[in-house]
Amino acid sequence: MRQDLTHIQQWIAAGSRVLDLGCGNGEFLAQLQREREVEGLGLEIDPGNISTCIGKGLNIVEQDLDEGLGNLGDNSFDTVVMAHALQAVRQPHLVLDEMLRIGRECIVTFPNFGQWRCRLYLGTRGRMPVSKFMPYTWYDTPNIHFCTVRDFENLCSERGIRILHRDMVGPESSGHRLAVLWPNLFATTAIYHISR
Repeated sequence: MRQDLTHIQQWIAAGSRVLDLGCGNGEFLAQLQREREVEGLGLEIDPGNISTCIGKGLNIVEQDLDEGLGNLGDNSFDTVVMAHALQAVRQPHLVLDEMLRIGRECIVTFPNFGQWRCRLYLGTRGRMPVSKFMPYTWYDTPNIHFCTVRDFENLCSERGIRILHRDMVGPESSGHRLAVLWPNLFATTAIYHISR
């Protein structure tokens, strides 16, 4: 399981109602149901992932996050999770507003495009980075918004979003300390626990 997903489990209460936006193959949601006994619902757009989730016995709704979340009621979930999908939606600020309407608390993770390796690659090669962490070229990437830690925190400040906790993932286990000390430069993945 991805490192950001193991970090956020600490912020999800046992037995709570959890909505997982862009839940992928459902691995994380299944683990939460197994280990934390949450009542979970996943939203996913990819038909293959939806079939996999159904095969795992998960409650899944086929939904495009860019089309809005109006079908979900205010405060209908304790926690709304969106892991590694914020950068792939057309209007991330509106999706965040909807998440905070639907859930009492939200957890967001995203790749930090301000990380030093991204900067170095772009600065020395003059091209958008391609790596194990970001394996897409500029023309076929699902990432349409290139966000940094500082960008996200500025957005939260502008929209009155409270940051309850934050955690950072570095490039390897030894990089965690640097990622925590200087997140905009060293974090590969940013993890935020937010509310209104």
